[in-house]
Amino acid sequence: MDLEKDDGFRPQKSHGEQTCLDSERSRITRAEGSRKKMFCRQLLGYFGVFILLVILACFILGAFLPPEAVRWASSIFQGTTQSNGQPDGGPPPGDLYLLGVGKADITGPVVELNLMGYADPKQVGTGLRQRLYSRAFIIGNAERPEERFVYLVLDTQSGDTAIRYGIIDGVKRLGSSYAVYGHHNIAVTGTHSHAGPAGWLNYLLPQITSKGFDQQGYRAIVDGALLSIARAHGSLQPGYLSVGTTKVHGANINRSLFAYLANPEQERGEYNISTEDDGSVEKDLTLLKFQRASDGKNIGVLTWFPTHGTSLLGNNTLVAGDNKGVAAYLFEQSVRGEDTAADHFVAGFSQANVGDTSPNVLGAWCEDGSGQMCTFENSTCGGKSQACHGRGPLFRFNDNGASSCFEIGRRQFEPARALYDRLRKDPIPIQGPTVKSFHTFHNMSDFSFRLPNGTMARTCPAALGYSFAAGTSDGPGAFDFTQHSGNENTTSPVWQVVRHLLKNPSPEQRACHHPKPILLDVGEMHKPYQWTPNVVDVQAFRVGQLVIIVSPGEATTMAGRRWKTAVADAAAGLVPHELAPVVVLGGPANSYTHYITTEHEYAVQRYEGASTLYGPHTLAAHINVTLAHLRYLAADGPRPPSHGAKGLFPPDNSNSSLSFIQPVVLDGTPLFKHFGDVVVDVETRAHYRRGHEVRAVFVGANPRNDLRLEGTFAAVERGVVADGGGRRWVRVRDDGDWGLVYRWRRTSEVFGTSQVEIVWETEEWAEPGVYRIRYFGDSKSLGGTITAFEGKPDRSCAIVNANSLYILVPLRYC
Repeated sequence: MDLEKDDGFRPQKSHGEQTCLDSERSRITRAEGSRKKMFCRQLLGYFGVFILLVILACFILGAFLPPEAVRWASSIFQGTTQSNGQPDGGPPPGDLYLLGVGKADITGPVVELNLMGYADPKQVGTGLRQRLYSRAFIIGNAERPEERFVYLVLDTQSGDTAIRYGIIDGVKRLGSSYAVYGHHNIAVTGTHSHAGPAGWLNYLLPQITSKGFDQQGYRAIVDGALLSIARAHGSLQPGYLSVGTTKVHGANINRSLFAYLANPEQERGEYNISTEDDGSVEKDLTLLKFQRASDGKNIGVLTWFPTHGTSLLGNNTLVAGDNKGVAAYLFEQSVRGEDTAADHFVAGFSQANVGDTSPNVLGAWCEDGSGQMCTFENSTCGGKSQACHGRGPLFRFNDNGASSCFEIGRRQFEPARALYDRLRKDPIPIQGPTVKSFHTFHNMSDFSFRLPNGTMARTCPAALGYSFAAGTSDGPGAFDFTQHSGNENTTSPVWQVVRHLLKNPSPEQRACHHPKPILLDVGEMHKPYQWTPNVVDVQAFRVGQLVIIVSPGEATTMAGRRWKTAVADAAAGLVPHELAPVVVLGGPANSYTHYITTEHEYAVQRYEGASTLYGPHTLAAHINVTLAHLRYLAADGPRPPSHGAKGLFPPDNSNSSLSFIQPVVLDGTPLFKHFGDVVVDVETRAHYRRGHEVRAVFVGANPRNDLRLEGTFAAVERGVVADGGGRRWVRVRDDGDWGLVYRWRRTSEVFGTSQVEIVWETEEWAEPGVYRIRYFGDSKSLGGTITAFEGKPDRSCAIVNANSLYILVPLRYC
């Protein structure tokens, strides 16, 4: 008989045999247990001796090694006790810093106000595609907490003097712990979105198309920026920084290639790597990862990459953060729920040397039926600029650039996310405890300095050339202005009369700006107040081997490279010898000074050169002033002088600017209707597939009555089964989501009536379930009382089933 079979059969043993077997097994088990106990005692003894030797070695190291080595050793030991500060493991991180991140809403008026960027008075806001935010990043020295800086990334066209003044004044009122923040260590940068409300800039020129200064929008930006700083400050704790770079393809091209090619061939050749990366624009994205030490979780990322915020076209009237806002949104959404990311993770997508870049990557084409590309030299079609438009990757969608905008945002997000994942596993640490900053106001109206070749140069009072009025292929100008070829002889004599009436430039001013033919001598126009800045912000930050140049203007691709190279060469002596400086450029920041081109690009006088305010040596002057102050970034460098000692401040026009923006008088409703009532319900067709639009129209009120900051005008709610068996509603989309669109339309000026349309552009990743649309508004009475109200569809809500079909059923079943 077989002893074992595959079917599990075992032969039966007698009672005596079983007793003997059990006794023998018990003896063997006791013997094995004794041997294991003896081995464990020996192992514990060896381990105890090892620990005593390690402790003794640490005391010896502490007594004889320099402090820097002890700090390095302690950080390694601390990293070991916290899984090396990496939830996924990996090499030990670098030095500890004080780190904090914060995000807050800065969305201003979304209707009845000109949008900022294209300078088109006809482009007036009609609603909201995505809320605008301020994202704050604070980095401090862990040993000297007073040494820190704040880098703000605002979903705005740029930084601004009035906005920065408002933020700095507001920080002083936040409490004594905020006394460490001021002019030297606060940078206010904009993502350069051309789809945000206008009316908040300090100087007269950009206020003209917005009908002056808007206090409501200004306060929204300042208060939101302050809230983001407060949240970042409140979250400060020890952490680590790591940095890396990656290539981003398909997200930018050079829109002024004719001017770029004017730079020396040898210089251009240094950046010509391949057909796909020919150097005409920078393809490098630099990412700084913030990781807290307490649990190794990542709290945020800050990136720099150049592409214009002009994916949303000049005919778009919905407020949004453009492609940078999309990239930040996608990144923040992607880390939700991940074990390695903290709650309230913040992703900042800052601009870089953006001046001559465009997100309209298919190039500039004539929209006149000819099927031709625009002329290479001056971007015209039939001799005029108006028909020349850049095309985004999805330009065939008739959505004012929204599809292309999302795609360009995605093309920035995906490589940034891949780089983030690589740095989690294999970090490149920021090293060295040094955290430094400086800021100075510098008068560019008549600055004489020595160029590197020894010759003297000077800057001029600000002026704009004829090609400035021609615009670009991202947003062409009006009338008969053209790029490169625009001057007194190629345009109507009317413009010479206009120039003469405003301010005729002197012979000295003309000579200083040569070869720019001056159209607007804005730097010498002071009535009713200054038209553009002559006093500019020059600023830089440093943490470890990372140096951040904060640019007040839009530096072009080559201008930014020259600036960064000069700073990297000078900063080599500031960082440890084994480390190479990592230099990035962020902007436009602090005070918008238009463009910064190379001398070669300036000579071509396309849009960017004509918009370089302070003459052909504008770039060289910025580099000169930056290098002159670089000593303040040294570990043992002096403290930068206070601004009061220098006594040079640009004006703050926030309380003295003109405004012709009309306030909301009242809101009314049609007869027998109430605010929030449904005018057009969700369509009651049988099926909606993912990708379809779900829409409803309500009796509305003007959204300027209450900006609903940190709130929402529209929402999509999903029904879930409650514990008691009923249904409760959970918000799954709001104004912060790209796919939920809010539109407002005035229906009667006399009676103050209006309608609100809310559209949910259902996404491919929408989960199956039951949904409903909500509207939140605020009405204003003739006496000025503002009353909040809500609206929701009467008849139906949307259901998504497992087959990706949206089915509408009566609301009583929802």
